[in-house]
Amino acid sequence: MDSSPPIILASASPRRAELLAQIGVPFQVVAADIDETPREGEAAIDYVQRMAKEKVAAVAALFSDRIVLAADTSVIVDGEIWGKPLSRQHAKVMLAGLSDRNHQVMTAVAVHHRDRLEFQLSVTDVAFAALTTAEIGTYVDSGDADDKAGAYGIQGAAGCFVKHLSGSYSGVMGLPLYETAVLLRKTGMTLEPGNE
Repeated sequence: MDSSPPIILASASPRRAELLAQIGVPFQVVAADIDETPREGEAAIDYVQRMAKEKVAAVAALFSDRIVLAADTSVIVDGEIWGKPLSRQHAKVMLAGLSDRNHQVMTAVAVHHRDRLEFQLSVTDVAFAALTTAEIGTYVDSGDADDKAGAYGIQGAAGCFVKHLSGSYSGVMGLPLYETAVLLRKTGMTLEPGNE
């Protein structure tokens, strides 16, 4: 009898793994290896949905008998996609650009099960406080901005940069739990939050 977890998380993100465990879902991680370059002129909403679908398809091709879940998160500023910083200096530039203004965080979630693909989109409006150069420098030097869309993680020290949020807090972290639960229930799964 196969004792493998029923779900494969097609992501190497430790934040997504933490969030999925939070709702009691047993899973294993198999990161998707795809080209994440936006297409020329591609709208942000189309990009995040395409990425989630391509990630889930890449891993589902290897595990046709399992439920595969993937997600993609982008920070959107004036319609422009802000992905992960290329360097710490780039992270400082990005945070300066987010300072004292609003942006959106879009996270698309896709689930593949028995040749069916379902997806949901979470869009959250985030208002940042005015940040000083020193605050930005201290935060970036801590390493917390590394490898995060928009150069910040709301669940860390950057949480104090957020004046207001309208939408999904877990979506800003990288996996909107409400939308994820909706998709997993469609596969017939029973979720038991707290049973990690």
